[in-house]
Amino acid sequence: MANPAAGVFKQIAYKKEVTYGLVPAAATAQALRRVQSVMDLNKDTYLSNEIKTSFQKSDFRHGVRRVKGKLTGDLQCKTYSELLGFALKRDFAAITAITGASITIAGAGPTYTVTRAAGSFLTDGVKVGHVVRLSVGGFAAPNLAKNLLVVSVVALVLTVIVLNGSTLTAEGPIATSTVTVVGKTTFVPQSGHTDNSFSYEHWFPDVAQSEVYSGCKVDQVAISLPPTGLAQIDLDIVGQNVTTATALYFTSPTAITTTGALAAVNGVLRAGGVTYAIVTGLSLNINPGFTGDPVVGSNTVPFQFPGSVMASGQFTAYFADAVLRDAFLNETEIDLIAAFTADNTAAADFLSIALPRIKVGSAGKSDGEGGVVQTFTFQALEALTGGTGIATEKTTIQIQDAQA
Repeated sequence: MANPAAGVFKQIAYKKEVTYGLVPAAATAQALRRVQSVMDLNKDTYLSNEIKTSFQKSDFRHGVRRVKGKLTGDLQCKTYSELLGFALKRDFAAITAITGASITIAGAGPTYTVTRAAGSFLTDGVKVGHVVRLSVGGFAAPNLAKNLLVVSVVALVLTVIVLNGSTLTAEGPIATSTVTVVGKTTFVPQSGHTDNSFSYEHWFPDVAQSEVYSGCKVDQVAISLPPTGLAQIDLDIVGQNVTTATALYFTSPTAITTTGALAAVNGVLRAGGVTYAIVTGLSLNINPGFTGDPVVGSNTVPFQFPGSVMASGQFTAYFADAVLRDAFLNETEIDLIAAFTADNTAAADFLSIALPRIKVGSAGKSDGEGGVVQTFTFQALEALTGGTGIATEKTTIQIQDAQA
């Protein structure tokens, strides 16, 4: 008997579908990294209710097929960005770099101002929660190519925090400078929502078995940022059907990414306009709200209908003042910004998440001899103001990926 399949050999790849449920052409798929990928076809089953004098049941049938699975990975830049875009119903897109600007840097930390002589950061699409870098021009070395988290933006001025905690040097004006919103961003848009599906292959080379799951959609995203250890992402996947074969289908996928894993110890977390060094953990759930039902004459669910994109989560913090507690007591709406990096260098890969409008749903406290820890749950809501030419997007959640 041949040896059974070993998980260490399993290979994962996926590709966006052109038509829902139809496996796309084999070329240009993307190989995926994983901690774990579990995908299975489930079927409804029907047992006969016929009453027989033999006191036994004589029929049992298979019904509607449904694919369910979970992809778990260390949170990295680029690796899961396309799938996150699927969940938010908008593909990641770049923001045009601002070139030829005259820039002055001021401040003594931890916040600094980046001021331009003319033009408008708002018109150019810079938002609170974006990470920018300065380049070109005659900047002093301490100001070049650093990740700067935007915490406030008006037409001529960005207020920023250096993500790795290093300092900027006051100088300027520096002519013909470039300000770049690094990588690409996505958010739940007001219109033009995408409704992407993908096919997802598990290939077991040691037993020559391929399982291609089609009609797959991201049904839920869970991001966990513990105070120690690597950040993690879990993506729940629902699909329509599976095709099996003895040959690999996605024969030449793009190689897996090589970006480093993100960790919560490297980065910045802000709530209600305040930067906190006392936060001990953060988790975020994104639910794209897909639903689908069986129909007569088909053993698969023919459609997955999109619903509202919901975002909620929890964070924990030491009880050091009344600010966060009172946000709960007074039902005060605040924003939440989290930006985390792959290492502590000035231009490290990063992922930033901005929730422009959240409400705290609960605030509990621990007890014991150690530090008192508060646990806050929150619900993210659509920002009622925002959009083009405004400091925030009119959205529930905005994500920026340095390598997307």
